[in-house]
Amino acid sequence: MEAALTQRLDTLWRMESPALIARLARMLGGDIGRAEELAQDTWLAALERWPTQGVPDNPGAWLMTTARNRAIDVLRQHQRVAGQHAQWGSELEPQPLPLPDDSDALQDDIGDDLLRLMFVACHPVLSADARVALTLRLLGGLTTDEIARAFLQPEPTIAQRIVRAKRTLADRQVPFEVPRQAALPERLGSVLAVVYLIFNEGYAASSGDDWMRPALCEEALRLGRVLQQRLPTWPQVHGLLALMELQASRAAARVDAHGNPILLPDQDRSRWDHLQVARGQAALQQAVALGGADDGYVLQASIADCHARARHVDATDWARMAALYARLAEVQPSPVVELNRAVAVSRAEGAAAAWPLVEQLADDPRLRDYAPLAAVQGDLLSQMGRHAEAADAFARAARLTPNARERALLQARAARLQPG
Repeated sequence: MEAALTQRLDTLWRMESPALIARLARMLGGDIGRAEELAQDTWLAALERWPTQGVPDNPGAWLMTTARNRAIDVLRQHQRVAGQHAQWGSELEPQPLPLPDDSDALQDDIGDDLLRLMFVACHPVLSADARVALTLRLLGGLTTDEIARAFLQPEPTIAQRIVRAKRTLADRQVPFEVPRQAALPERLGSVLAVVYLIFNEGYAASSGDDWMRPALCEEALRLGRVLQQRLPTWPQVHGLLALMELQASRAAARVDAHGNPILLPDQDRSRWDHLQVARGQAALQQAVALGGADDGYVLQASIADCHARARHVDATDWARMAALYARLAEVQPSPVVELNRAVAVSRAEGAAAAWPLVEQLADDPRLRDYAPLAAVQGDLLSQMGRHAEAADAFARAARLTPNARERALLQARAARLQPG
């Protein structure tokens, strides 16, 4: 198969497979495992036919029709096994079994197959790791090998995690539906957390040799845009998408030609994607208009917007950013938020004003082995002229981070502050 066709088919699969699996799962009563098998069988049929017969004008419709017919065959077989074939008599064989109009089946407050699939893949009965793996598999169209490589884990580990997740959903009889309005906020929180976790792993890889993993950022953004389209009245959905758009807009400026990190103050802001900035700001405005100004994602997006509006780091409204972090700490108490607030305070009022805030955080056991805390200590100590202590702090941060690119950056900062 020629390379151009292979690439086109891969793209088609990533685009079409989520809707395919979602529709099949609904037809099969929520059996996600069987739905995925049928979707893959359908894709194999396409790979056999399309290279010789040509890709259909509407490949999505071809895949959906083929998959639907295969699902009908499965349902028909189940009817036979259950002994129900007698009621159909001779009509069963000569005609395809007509499915009822299922547009209103499993109706909930929203009614969307993709949304149902997302809520099932991110169900709280699954561990966070399982939710991420299953979401990328079902909604991202990634192979098990691609997920394993993205998270630097053995492929068998990811495969087992996905299998166990499907089994758990089946054993717990998780319904294939979006929760009703009363239960939606809690369940939506799980979905948004998974999407943002995927984005963060792409934006700042927790380990490995790469500073960023753009494919994960792209998948998270795609899922966020799906959520925005399907849940247009929820401010936290717009807030998360705004946050991801604004952060992702800096991607081209975050690494040099060799893949080395470039910290925010040193980035060439002309390389930021200003169209993406505009999309993020529009989503942020929508979130605020819907009454979500105090939502955690909206507050984080507002912080990102402070960076986006500054043409140079010195033009950043650090005082407003410190105030936003203070509000975020009230809404979502976290030592990491407090650490970020201290950085904003240092920019607004100087390192000496921020140092007591950081010293308080140094006693928090949750940050004992947190590399960014040591890095912030190094930065503030350096600004205060305490270079030897700063070098030690950067060296400690380097030892704590599992990311090779970040480690090299911190080691270089430590070396520059060493005497002689």
